[in-house]
Amino acid sequence: MSGQSPEGSRRAFGFEQIADCGSMRVVGLRLEAGQNVPEHRNAIPVALIVTEGHLHFDDGTNQGEVAAGEMLLINPGERHTYRADVETTAYLVFAGLPGVRSRTWSLRTR
Repeated sequence: MSGQSPEGSRRAFGFEQIADCGSMRVVGLRLEAGQNVPEHRNAIPVALIVTEGHLHFDDGTNQGEVAAGEMLLINPGERHTYRADVETTAYLVFAGLPGVRSRTWSLRTR
């Protein structure tokens, strides 16, 4: 995770669970300019949908940019990282959580 301590000018990047139906989860992502998500991989497919700003992604072989209104599909096991040059928000849709039965959608209320 890129960012500075509370005394610094940057907050840590943020994830927020928005909805959950057991086998599928929707998570919100917020990155400030200059922040990144360190290289990682997911055990299940993920759709990353940028809603504001743009993300630069790198999977070790391919690099590119996903702008607001565009989607990036990430295969299970694929190592990847992304960073923001401007304030960016996105939704991450995790599909087919292993060992979990589907259930009625549960939306987070604010």
